[in-house]
Amino acid sequence: MTYPVDISVKPDVSPHFDEATNTITYIVTDPETQHCAIIDSVMDIDYAAGRITYNAADKLIKEIQDRGLTLDWIIETHVHADHLSAAPYIQSKLGGKIGVGEKIMVVQDTFGKVFNEGTEFQRDGSQFDALFKDGDTYKIGNMDAFAMYTPGHTPACMVHVVGDAAFAGDTLFMPDGGSARCDFPGGSADDLYDSIQKVLSLPDETRLFMCHDYGPNGRAIEWETTVAEQKADNIHVGAGKTREDFVKFRTERDAQLDMPKLIIPSLQVNMRAGEVPTDDDGNPMLKVPVNAI
Repeated sequence: MTYPVDISVKPDVSPHFDEATNTITYIVTDPETQHCAIIDSVMDIDYAAGRITYNAADKLIKEIQDRGLTLDWIIETHVHADHLSAAPYIQSKLGGKIGVGEKIMVVQDTFGKVFNEGTEFQRDGSQFDALFKDGDTYKIGNMDAFAMYTPGHTPACMVHVVGDAAFAGDTLFMPDGGSARCDFPGGSADDLYDSIQKVLSLPDETRLFMCHDYGPNGRAIEWETTVAEQKADNIHVGAGKTREDFVKFRTERDAQLDMPKLIIPSLQVNMRAGEVPTDDDGNPMLKVPVNAI
């Protein structure tokens, strides 16, 4: 398989773990130019109190400023259902373009109906600066990156490959964590199996960085593995497990899972590229649809 970027390039990857949502955000830097991207940022929310803050984002901003980096991109691997994006807040401080997969429009159409959004909510992805198609390339400084379409968890998921590093979003977890659920609207265990095989077609030495980790069986939180390790040891797809095995397990497992605690605010915010919706008077306001998800 050929790739549209030089996968021998080794970007600097700085992880930031958010304990409240078990999310790992990454600052990905071109060592040559000191230009960088942020992948899967987090905005803090106390949902019970209806209060939003920016502690996690401020840590990213401080590191970028302290290191003298230039922010080129703020990347969302997909529309997250378990944390809120801080993309517009970060952009207001540091600049950069906000990018997501072009299938965001499918998600916007689906959840625009769920949340009874009016015609003022655009369902064309225009809230984002760039909509990536499968195989699209972009630059982080002098480094080439490309977006790999990986549906299954959601219809808009993409894995972003930057040199020898691939940022998996929710397509894969660490080998002992397996894979992400597929029971959200537009999800598909069949599609996720195909997407995982696509990721595992990258060179064995490719570094894979996870968006989430929950420390299965009490182990310490981890976020970096390799394609070779996933092929050998992933408990859901490794060691030659078949499509039939995967789809059966994933379907049965998903039926037992509770909804993510932050799914209601996350979807409303993330389908807007991180902007909090407002009421008719311009006040930030979230809706709670009943029996709709």
